[in-house]
Amino acid sequence: MKTILKCQKDKFLLNRKTAYLNCAYMSPQMKKVENAGKKALRLKRQPDQVSGADFFKESDIARSLFSGLINNPTHNRVVSIPSVSYGMANVVNNLRISKGENVVVIGDQFPSNVYPWMTFCSEHGAKLITVSAPDTFKNRGEKWNESILDTINSSTVAVSLGHVHWVDGTLFDLVNIRKKCSEFGAALIIDGTQSVGAYPFDVEVIQPDALIVATYKWLFGPYSMGMAYYGERFDGGSPIEQSWINRLGSEDFSGLVNYQEQYHEGALRYEVGEHSNFMLKPMMNASMRQIGRWKVENIQSYCHALVAPYLEEISSLGLYIEKQSSRGAHLFGIKIPEDKMEKLQTTLKVNRVSVSIRGSFMRVAPHVYNDERDMNKLLRALKSAVE
Repeated sequence: MKTILKCQKDKFLLNRKTAYLNCAYMSPQMKKVENAGKKALRLKRQPDQVSGADFFKESDIARSLFSGLINNPTHNRVVSIPSVSYGMANVVNNLRISKGENVVVIGDQFPSNVYPWMTFCSEHGAKLITVSAPDTFKNRGEKWNESILDTINSSTVAVSLGHVHWVDGTLFDLVNIRKKCSEFGAALIIDGTQSVGAYPFDVEVIQPDALIVATYKWLFGPYSMGMAYYGERFDGGSPIEQSWINRLGSEDFSGLVNYQEQYHEGALRYEVGEHSNFMLKPMMNASMRQIGRWKVENIQSYCHALVAPYLEEISSLGLYIEKQSSRGAHLFGIKIPEDKMEKLQTTLKVNRVSVSIRGSFMRVAPHVYNDERDMNKLLRALKSAVE
């Protein structure tokens, strides 16, 4: 695996004394994204400079930029959302389930992709099936995927999961999960928050029914913004809110009192109200433009080239890391023995390493602003904790 990217630390204002290996927690803000926010903030000083067309311009740009990152040819299937929970609410609001049917999720999935399904199943007397990780470290990722495929059956209404697991980076076989879902008519719902922007995702290949992404992690956008893709299964559905801007003809401000029952085409009915967001939307677009320039496959290659030389030594410390074929390079978990966890917390602080502890895993999430110095800091902290 080759990379054409060099370290991009100069595009950020990170503290060089700290190894920030924690993009899965929250991405640092690029200088150009901060500048876009400042420019947008100043615009509100003179609202007479905001035209009717400006209510739509940045949203159209966002649809195009996000579509480019996921190889989506139909831009009006992409909408802006404020959060993953909002995007998922539109999903569950437009699925039907009966008693005896089920929804499949995976073990220790992020709550925003669990709570909506818990309520959905509870209200309809249906079953929420959780497929947990296998109790083994041998071929763990492969066996987990096999268990998911074995669980999908004629009673399954939806399968909802991430592309990579948010705790340990396990890669899920979405292509074969899609095939199994199609066999039984089940919806495939993807939370791409921990992958889209850093791990390649192709809508044409995976064919999700919905892809929901918060932008403040791997898309480098501001908090309280997200993007969602809704496929044909959700055409003609009922959005969770009724916004004027999503209705047909909303560009004509003088005619807004001519109330319209029809929505804009595609999935635009599901876009959040006030999606124009004159301050945050330009920031999000600036970040997605930069990711488009870097290219997602190059980001993944950079992360692989950065971490690969260190993983063998980390494994030699007796610590488990999923094999390369079953995880991403941008996000991976290192299993920490329970009796070493407290000491690890101390050595991470001493070595000024920022990572996340999730359950029994230390989650490492590098990006193009990281370099060998950061990885060496991580290695020193681990050695101090377990040796």
